[in-house]
Amino acid sequence: MPQNELRFNDLLEAARHSAVHLETRDVYGVGDEAADFNEWQLSGNRDADPNSLYWTPWVDLLSRATARGVTVRRARIVSEPVTDYIRYEHAGTPVNIYAGEQVRWLPRRNTVDLMLPGCDLWIFDGAQVLFNHFTGNGDWSDPPLELRIEPGIVKQCTDAFEAVWERAIPHDQYEIH
Repeated sequence: MPQNELRFNDLLEAARHSAVHLETRDVYGVGDEAADFNEWQLSGNRDADPNSLYWTPWVDLLSRATARGVTVRRARIVSEPVTDYIRYEHAGTPVNIYAGEQVRWLPRRNTVDLMLPGCDLWIFDGAQVLFNHFTGNGDWSDPPLELRIEPGIVKQCTDAFEAVWERAIPHDQYEIH
């Protein structure tokens, strides 16, 4: 398992009440997901089986967190019309929900008056921000992750996430454009 996955898993395993994820990119190309995305592009079929080899590690990790009472929320900011990658993510989101996540989508045009972080991020228990760093084509950069605990940074990121969350559309109501 890559070091960045170990660090993320440790933070999620240690979370006690909340873990929120802000995604702001229209394309990702990281790890085994790239192969799954390529397969989806060829076949049009997305693995949406929470018990599949692809999804089981994520479902297990999230299920452990939610069983401890951790609320897990994911907000995705997307350009419209959406990219093929976002269509792929949307097709797999029922598994995120099955695992216990709440997922919302916010069209990018509805963010113009929000001050948003420049990187995707996770916030754990309102006390730690794990920034995700990517290259232009969506691969992990070096270093891939940056953990920050300064109260000012945590507050800015939390406020940004909550502003996005309030405007975003629940997954079951969001129609791909």
